[in-house]
Amino acid sequence: MERIVIVGGGLAASRTCEQLRSRGYEGELVMLCAEPHPPYDRPPLSKAALLEEEHDSTFPTDYAQLSVDVRLGVAATGLVPDARTVQTTDGELSYDALVIATGASPIRLPGPGRQFTVRTVEDAAQLRAELKPGQRVVLVGASWISAEVATAALRRGCSVTCIEAGPAPLSAALGADVGQRFLPWWSEVDLRLDTGVAEVTETGVQLANGEQVDADVVVTGIGVRPAVDWLSGSGIALDTGVVVDEHLRTSLPGIYALGDVAVRWSPRWNTRIRVEHWDDAREAARTLAGVLLHDPSSQDPLPVHDPVPYFWSDQFGHKIQYVGHHSPEDTLVIRGDGTPQWAAAWVDAEGRLTAHLSIDAPRLMIDARMAIAAGARPDEAALRDPQAKLAPPRGR
Repeated sequence: MERIVIVGGGLAASRTCEQLRSRGYEGELVMLCAEPHPPYDRPPLSKAALLEEEHDSTFPTDYAQLSVDVRLGVAATGLVPDARTVQTTDGELSYDALVIATGASPIRLPGPGRQFTVRTVEDAAQLRAELKPGQRVVLVGASWISAEVATAALRRGCSVTCIEAGPAPLSAALGADVGQRFLPWWSEVDLRLDTGVAEVTETGVQLANGEQVDADVVVTGIGVRPAVDWLSGSGIALDTGVVVDEHLRTSLPGIYALGDVAVRWSPRWNTRIRVEHWDDAREAARTLAGVLLHDPSSQDPLPVHDPVPYFWSDQFGHKIQYVGHHSPEDTLVIRGDGTPQWAAAWVDAEGRLTAHLSIDAPRLMIDARMAIAAGARPDEAALRDPQAKLAPPRGR
């Protein structure tokens, strides 16, 4: 492969460059960054970047030393697989292998009013400038990112209202039973549950019932969509994202995808999953480099990307850590029910631990992650006791 082209300028793209060079790839590496900045870390955008005037989360990667041709402000606009060519805002670019790492874009609400999302460094800077004492902030969706924005807005002296379509915060991700337990954290927020938003207006938001809620700042946090519009007509398989196998290979030869844009096959869960998490993008780059540089004449199998997903959120002075992947059919067990340090676990029909949620307890997260990786089937007493080990002893 004389030239590998990476479309995207985030964590997955940056790490792929590092991993390819560290494994000895000496060919041409081209990275297309649609944004005018080198790749930077996105999780701080809804945390520290909303509180600190001078915040720089640019990755310390030395692209010149790695001989990476980083093309800032150049976006992919189309793909011609038969010609092995990417169409860009700066002309056509040929490739021997193509890595799709275009991430995702926030979903926006209809309406003529201004609404903020938090996805880019510009988004964070513009929102931070608006978070002033006395400002009326309306958040749409009691999501992970909205909770983090609410935390920053309250610290900066804003009044905060949150409109949530579901019955509790984070109910879409964790279910209403778990979400209800976060309600005390939202005590300083005017939280309106089971309420839909029709549109963003010039003066705030209009609810589905016709009520107007006035706001100085509207922040939409209702999810993201993978950035795949540029792939229209290419013939590549899409299903809420770019479909890849456990080796991160797409349906077309020589094309791979990872990060938020990828819907990957998981042998562990026996289904396709899209993991919009920092940890997954970082680890996928390691696997992808191994796949790209795999010697087909060797006896070594192709590397597989199928880790136990991990996600964290800092909100209202607490750290939430989630590991695993649960389905609606899994059984929820509250660990330490009625105690200050509670946690949540999910088990499938066969009793296997599939996911775990912990609050301010990294030890619980580490234990649960090991247990899920081992396919552990904890007994009921261990599940309900947050002090009990879920992972089997080493060697078993």
